Amino acid sequence: MELKRVVVTGIGALTPIGNTKDEYWEGLISGKSGAAPITYYDTEKFKTKFACELKNFNATDFIDRKLASRMDKFTQYAMVAADEAIADAKLDIDSMNKMRVGVIWGAGIGGLETFQDEVLNYAKGDGTPRFNPFFIPKMIADIAPGNISIKYGFMGPNYTTVSACASSANAMFDALNSIRLGHCDVVVTGGSEAAVTIAGMGGFNAMHALSTRNESPETASRPFDGTRDGFVLGEGAGALVLEEYEYAKARGAKIYAEFIGGGLSSDAYHMTAPHPDGIGVIAVMKNCLENAGLKPEDVDHINTHGTSTPLGDVAELKAISEVFGSHAKNININSTKSMTGHLLGAAGAIEAISVILAMQHGVVPPTINHTTVDENIDPELNLTLNKAQKRDIKVGMSNTFGFGGHNACVLFKKLD
Repeated sequence: MELKRVVVTGIGALTPIGNTKDEYWEGLISGKSGAAPITYYDTEKFKTKFACELKNFNATDFIDRKLASRMDKFTQYAMVAADEAIADAKLDIDSMNKMRVGVIWGAGIGGLETFQDEVLNYAKGDGTPRFNPFFIPKMIADIAPGNISIKYGFMGPNYTTVSACASSANAMFDALNSIRLGHCDVVVTGGSEAAVTIAGMGGFNAMHALSTRNESPETASRPFDGTRDGFVLGEGAGALVLEEYEYAKARGAKIYAEFIGGGLSSDAYHMTAPHPDGIGVIAVMKNCLENAGLKPEDVDHINTHGTSTPLGDVAELKAISEVFGSHAKNININSTKSMTGHLLGAAGAIEAISVILAMQHGVVPPTINHTTVDENIDPELNLTLNKAQKRDIKVGMSNTFGFGGHNACVLFKKLD
């Protein structure tokens, strides 16, 4: 069976450094940090008092107030990003065969704030179970694509992938295969997360995963830097409209890039720590290249998982050197988490969008906040430090890894 070609025709982004696709890109190339003191709750007793929150965002500017009240933030974010991507793709919703349009979404946690608030409210009471009737529908991770499909009437495959921070990259790979195999003409895919909450911050602090650089939040996310001390939590959503190439071509769609392959693997090593030798990461990048039918020397740019953790950054770069050999030094490597923080289940989507836009504009966004060399990192690697670099990108890769040892990798190519 010959696989169908898949292209990206629409993009939507809601991020800590920009609330639209264009704002996000401007934030990326200018090296903007999205980190700032948390405004959502009192952080006095928390180890980490900052995060990458959305700025100047009000869900009711986009969603009916009553409907918005029935959604957790992660679903609100999904709706806004998906709306932008669908509008950007200029889909003629009324004329489409909606049975062949899917929504495949990623979320690592889902409605964490809803769960937190409902349980705290119960704990304050007299033991009588008074819960909001929308508690469960707001909380469950699959509700975001459900709401997107309800709004537009899309009746194809509809589900959420949950693989921690690899969730939206998993979703994109599933969406790619749904079109490749002829099951769909169009899939709306991506991911969203809204974990900047008491429970989210408290939980990640308890496992010593977060930076505690409270005196300088804007410099706290510093992938590959010798003084990095943990990741910075972010929130938001990224959405892509994928279409079968001939379908997109027939309707005269604008095409950003061709989605040429993906890969999955497992570390099978530890609940939260990466394998020190990057075995699973090596496997996922090799799987991705094989799936796309490419050689290592074909890749021009890699947006790394690059969370700014002491172990993870080193393991990933060692894996890149292993897979790409001498060509590794010719690749523009970066970590946009230095600017957006770590969006958990939405990370794969917004970072894939960065790769696609970098390809379109011929500019690789920087890895900001680098001041100190890490002796465990190969100095010959081009980590695109502190300043954007011009680059003609024909093939770009995005890596995303999650707690539990989940690894996902996706590849995009400039359309011939």
